Amino acid sequence: MAILLGAIGDDFTGSTDLALMLGKHGMPAVQYLGVPAGQPAPAGAQAAVVALKSRTAPVQQAVAQSLAACGWLLAQGARQIFFKYCSTFDSTAQGNIGPVAAALLERLGAGQTIFCPAFPANGRTVYQGHLFVGSALLSESGMRHHPLTPMTDPNLVRFLGRQLPAHSRAGLLPHALVRQGHQALAAALAELEGQGTRYVVVDALTDQDLMEIGRACAGLRLITGGSGVAMGLPENFRRAGLLPAGGGLEPLPALPGGAAVLAGSCSEATRGQVAAMAQAWPSLRLDPLALAAGGQGAEQAAAWAGEHLARGPALIYSSAGPEEVGRAQEGLGRARAGELVEAAFARIARALREAGVAKFIVAGGETSGAVLEALGVRALRIGPEIDPGVPWTFSLGEPTLCLALKSGNFGGRDFFAKALGMLP
Repeated sequence: MAILLGAIGDDFTGSTDLALMLGKHGMPAVQYLGVPAGQPAPAGAQAAVVALKSRTAPVQQAVAQSLAACGWLLAQGARQIFFKYCSTFDSTAQGNIGPVAAALLERLGAGQTIFCPAFPANGRTVYQGHLFVGSALLSESGMRHHPLTPMTDPNLVRFLGRQLPAHSRAGLLPHALVRQGHQALAAALAELEGQGTRYVVVDALTDQDLMEIGRACAGLRLITGGSGVAMGLPENFRRAGLLPAGGGLEPLPALPGGAAVLAGSCSEATRGQVAAMAQAWPSLRLDPLALAAGGQGAEQAAAWAGEHLARGPALIYSSAGPEEVGRAQEGLGRARAGELVEAAFARIARALREAGVAKFIVAGGETSGAVLEALGVRALRIGPEIDPGVPWTFSLGEPTLCLALKSGNFGGRDFFAKALGMLP
């Protein structure tokens, strides 16, 4: 059975967020970790999400990976392609959002696409082309301190424009137009395309805005955005008689043993979640400087976790505030500090799996990617939602693993406790 919607995510946790959104709106999705090697999408999946680690990769590498994913999705029958990035538009002046979108547009032979990172349920809104996190502009939020993609310009039209090909410009569909509904939006998009504007930022403040935007984009070959704007896409396929009614989320299997919590994100949200869990359960902090000096090792951390997991959950984290992150980056270099932590989490996860651990909660996109690769997970089914944008998932193939992959900024302070409480 051919899929209807093909999606490309620039990180693993964001891809899970998208697969959850589609499932909640009745479109079962399977998430792949990397471009599948020759395997077809499984029966019953109406959407496939290819999760890449391309957000902070070199531009040419990100483009090549995204085009390879697009080719596989088209071979599975995808009628529409969705490029998923973070609701905080994580990128730099060089990319990778603009270059990847431009390359996909050319690959599909399409004339135009939209950019809408809004996710109101998690406080991400776009107004007059400016991205807000809660009541603060993006540039005044914690994202301004992000260690890899510090976001200091909330004006998406201007910021995206820096990433686009020469002689290209970004347009805007303001909220006053969005409120007029999908027909007005579709007409405005057509008018902008006629004027040569191929890249269009779209305002959104509410879920209803996102539903109208989704309906207006039914005819686009390529849509780009956060998971929020995808909520209206399943209904387009139902309206066309291509998608049956029904649920898109699956129950979790019951697995023995304790759950390991691995937190690599340094976001404000994750630091609060780490602090909350550390008050109730055993916790161990990884220090990049100590890892580099040999004073701390992944094997010792895994052994520590193994001792505690026999009695309940255990937390290993590298999450730290901006000052501590800055010291580590100053001493090791930004890339080296991140690589050390990712490699440590990968070795810890592999050792725990070999010891029989089958349930993992992972915080942070880069950390999730490293852990999943270490565990050999290649595809995921989507289970119940923990907090907005974050579901439990379980791996396809043997052995079965239960995995909760959390974007750093997502989830309430009690996220880890909620996730643990949902396990059968």
